[in-house]
This record gives sequence, C-alpha cells and structure tokens, in this order.
Amino acid sequence: MSVAEAHLARVAHEGLAGHPHLAALTTVTHVHTARDLSDAVHLLCQLYGRHPGLIEIALGNCPAGPVRDWLLAASDSFERERLFLVRLTAAVGPVPSTPGASDTETTLLAQRHALETLARSERSGCALGAATALIGDWRAIRGVLDCAAGRSNMEVPVSTMPDEESLTSAINHGASGMAAERALGFGGEQLLLQNRGLFDLLEARASARGDS
Repeated sequence: MSVAEAHLARVAHEGLAGHPHLAALTTVTHVHTARDLSDAVHLLCQLYGRHPGLIEIALGNCPAGPVRDWLLAASDSFERERLFLVRLTAAVGPVPSTPGASDTETTLLAQRHALETLARSERSGCALGAATALIGDWRAIRGVLDCAAGRSNMEVPVSTMPDEESLTSAINHGASGMAAERALGFGGEQLLLQNRGLFDLLEARASARGDS
C-alpha cells in the first residue's frame, strides 16, 4: 500500500463517515432532527467557518512547489464551502439552547488551537496530512450540511473540493522520506481525532437536550 493509499484508507476508517451521530443526522428523521442539524451547523461553523483556517495557514507556511500549488487550489475550493457553511448558519436559525454551553465553548477553543498547531507545524508533511485528511473527511461533513440546507429550503452549491486523484498527487509530492511520511500520518490522525471529538460533543449535546 502506498503512502497516499494508506492515508486515504485512514480517513475512510477513522473519519466521520462511520460516526453514529453523523449517521443519525443524515439518515434518521425525528421531531428533534432540525434542532440537531442546526446545532451541528453552528458548531462546525465555529470550528471551520473562520478565516484563515487550517488550509490557509498551511498555505502561508508552505514553500513554492507542487504542494503549495495544491494547497492554493484546495484553499479556493474550501473557501466556497466556508461561505456555504456561514450562509447556512443564518438559514438554520439560532444555536439550540443546551446545558453546559460554557464547556462547549472551552472544547471548541481547544480544538481550534489544535488545528492551528497542526497547520503551523514545522514538521514537513504534518500540515499536508491534516489538510488532506480534512478534505477527505469533508465529504461526510458535506452530507450533514446538505441535509440541513434541504430542511431550510436553501440551495445546495456544487462541491468543487479536490477529488481522490488530486489528494493522491499532493500526498505523493509532500511525503518524500520516512520522516515526512510519519509527519503526514500524524497530521491526518490528529485532524480526524478533532473531527470525531466534535461529533462526540454534538452527540453529547443532543443527549443533554433530551434529543436522543
């Protein structure tokens, strides 16, 4: 298995596609679904709706070359996703009232710090690992956003995010050598950990509201 194949397999197996709360948000309909989707949109926006984000920070620290070119294209694509996410927060209504709101803000602050740390890492390959994992995992997140948009009668824009071939090419260019491969794997693992942590938090918030 190549480095790129292993990385993408990690995203598939450790990413959000198999998270039970994401599955519930996109496949189960009940009286609290709209509220749970609204909560997900707002928390996702707090984590990924800010600029500069992980990809932009990584781009600013990347030297000229194929990886920087890929990050530039990924940044442009992700900006469209960010704008969709920001508009969606207005469409879905306010954040649902949930016990332990201060704990949520503390957790999100720690997660934003973790993402910035990955993006600014001086270990060659780390930021790329996080960025490519984010792009790969965003497909699952986009499913949640599309469901929320559909319930809010909001037009769903076509995604222009990099495809698997593009991800593979970027990884192959950026993971040359054992040290870079390890850093790429670490960056990807940590990004996926933050995403799963966010959906664990969303699941706990839904339970605290009595939604599940």
